[in-house]
Amino acid sequence: MIRLFKHYIPHAVILLGLLDFGLLFLAGELAWQVRAGQIAIDPGPFADRWLALLGSASVVWLAMISVGVYGPYALRSLRFAGARLLVAISLGIIALAFIDFLLPGNTFWRSTLLYAMGFAVLVLVIDRLVLNSFLGSSAFRRRVMVLGAGDRAERLRKLGEKPEAGFAIVSYVAMSEPERVVEEAIPREAIHDLGRFVENLGVSEVVLALQERRNALPLKDLLRIKTKGCHVNDFSSFMERETGKVDLDTVNPSWLIFSDGFSSGRMFSSAVKRVFDITASLILLLLTFPIIAVFAVLVKLDSKGPAFFRQERVGLYGQTFYLHKLRSMRTDAEKDGSKWAEENDPRITRMGRFIRKVRIDELPQTWSVLKGHMSFVGPRPEVPTFVESLEEEIPFFAERHMVKPGITGWAQINYPYGASTEDSRKKLEFDLYYAKNYTPFLDFVILLQTVRVVLWPEGAR
Repeated sequence: MIRLFKHYIPHAVILLGLLDFGLLFLAGELAWQVRAGQIAIDPGPFADRWLALLGSASVVWLAMISVGVYGPYALRSLRFAGARLLVAISLGIIALAFIDFLLPGNTFWRSTLLYAMGFAVLVLVIDRLVLNSFLGSSAFRRRVMVLGAGDRAERLRKLGEKPEAGFAIVSYVAMSEPERVVEEAIPREAIHDLGRFVENLGVSEVVLALQERRNALPLKDLLRIKTKGCHVNDFSSFMERETGKVDLDTVNPSWLIFSDGFSSGRMFSSAVKRVFDITASLILLLLTFPIIAVFAVLVKLDSKGPAFFRQERVGLYGQTFYLHKLRSMRTDAEKDGSKWAEENDPRITRMGRFIRKVRIDELPQTWSVLKGHMSFVGPRPEVPTFVESLEEEIPFFAERHMVKPGITGWAQINYPYGASTEDSRKKLEFDLYYAKNYTPFLDFVILLQTVRVVLWPEGAR
């Protein structure tokens, strides 16, 4: 994997993304050449249009990222990737047509964009037909050796067996553990020179997966491996990198303290984030005010009660604030106290079911962003009563309040809608990853990926 602004991206995704960008650039140039030939005009020098080609390729490429073209399912399923490609290219061409309307030029017309769309679909589908099996091959998988044969080693085995895994486990070494779960693990005593063993297998990384490290850390072996030029990683750091979340089952306070993350350089990042929040929330409120007003009236007509729902939530550093949404439930929904939302929840109104499905009920939260209580990106703010119980049941739950809550977030785009203590625990693993590795780049990735969640709202309730 390549670490870009503290966020890990698989080599296969980087390669495919760069190749796609080049093909989109080529599709735009082909479209212009073909259209110019049809109407018998001189296409002109390439130097006059390379910047426009670069911009148009960027717009479509960002649309591809936003709908999940580079997600794990798209990388291993051509049918899945093809459907997402069509949606992404269509969205990109619509965006380019809108940009052309605002900033008309001599390089692109609607007919040119239509040709560009056709060429883009053709070259990108051919690209995936050729590379689909190659990208999933061992050439893009790191060779990993696991020190340990217990439950943690078994978890690594299951993770490595997934088609989207970026690594392949070539050997397990049992390190005198009381219980051996991985039967094929080689006993440490059977290996004379562990450093030579690592070299012979072509191992690029060794993961320490011991159940109990106290007084059992094989320092001599680890030093030998490290001096051979092989990367050594602990279990929690490896899981964080490979899964994009902090593993609560194995993490401890010392790991959070000493591992990379929670950078002091986020003061500048926070200032950039706040400027973006103010600018974007003002624009969004102006653009969506008619939509909010129309649906506020529809909510009032559909059921008795106010159009807007106001509820106390926990924000930055545990301070509470009031969040506003379009009301989607009956007014007596919380007469017996706050409860988790359920699938086919009877408390949801007819109009409420629709506005939840298309996320329109979330639009008034933009006001909380403008006021500074929330951000566009961050962990979802919870109800105080839920927070009190979750902090008692789930370790490190309070740490999610070290960043400002958001409308969308890393947990929202990676985990389906959840309404239970166990779901909160799973989402916390993603929230901790976000709090630990926050950068404006990660915010940008989350905002792009939110488009996918809106277009395919399988988790909305």
